[in-house]
Amino acid sequence: MPVFNITGDVDPFLHVSLAKGEKIYCESNAMVMMETNLELKGKMTGGIGAALMRTFANGESFFQQHIEAMRGDGDCLLSPTLPGAMRVLEVGAQQYMISDGAFVAASAGVELKVRTQSLGNALFAQSGGFFITETAGSGQLAVSGFGAMSILEVTPGKDVVIDNSHVVCWDNRLQYEISMTTGSSGGFLGNLINSQTSGEGIVLKFSGTGKILVCSRNRAAFLAWTQSKPA
Repeated sequence: MPVFNITGDVDPFLHVSLAKGEKIYCESNAMVMMETNLELKGKMTGGIGAALMRTFANGESFFQQHIEAMRGDGDCLLSPTLPGAMRVLEVGAQQYMISDGAFVAASAGVELKVRTQSLGNALFAQSGGFFITETAGSGQLAVSGFGAMSILEVTPGKDVVIDNSHVVCWDNRLQYEISMTTGSSGGFLGNLINSQTSGEGIVLKFSGTGKILVCSRNRAAFLAWTQSKPA
C-alpha cells in the first residue's frame, strides 16, 4: 500500500512513496514533483456521472490526477490549493464525510462516494446542496484545512457547534444538523437577523461519538477581507 507522510512545518507537502504497480489519485493540480518511475494521468474517477456528482458535492475538479508506479518504486510530493495544515487518515474501520475543498489525495482502495443530505441540511449548506462526499473502501486519505488544524472529540452529552467554514471532515457515525445560529429559539426570521448581526453565519451541530477535524481559517471571510482592501 502507498505510504503517506506529511513533511514540513509551514504549508507542508504530502510525501507519498509507491511500490511498483501501486497507484493513488489526488485533486487536480496537486502534484508538485514525482520521480520518473511514476506516471501521471488525468482521469474521471468512477466515470462521468460520479465525476459530475463529486464536482457538485465537494467543489472538486471534474478530472483528478492519477499517479501510478509504472516502471518501479517512486516518490512524489503533493500540495493542496490553499495554504495550511494536512492530516493523513486511515479509512476502513472508520469512514469520513468531507467538506468542500478538503480532499487532497487517497490511495486507490479509497472511494469518494456522493450521498444525499436531508432537505434542511441541503437548503442551509454553504455549497454542495443536496449532496455531500463520503469515503468508502480502505486505505489512506489526506485532507487539508486553511490554516492550522485540530481534532475535536465528540462524546454523548457533549455536543459541539462549529462554524461551517471551519469544518474539514468528520466521522460518519456522528449525527449533524445545519442551522444559521447557535440559538435554540427565535424562529427563522429571528435566527436570520441574529446570524447577520453576530457575523456567525451557518453552523453545524454534531452529536454522538466520533471526531471532527477543524481548521483555523475561514476561506470565505479571508477572501472577503482581501477584496475589501484598496489596491
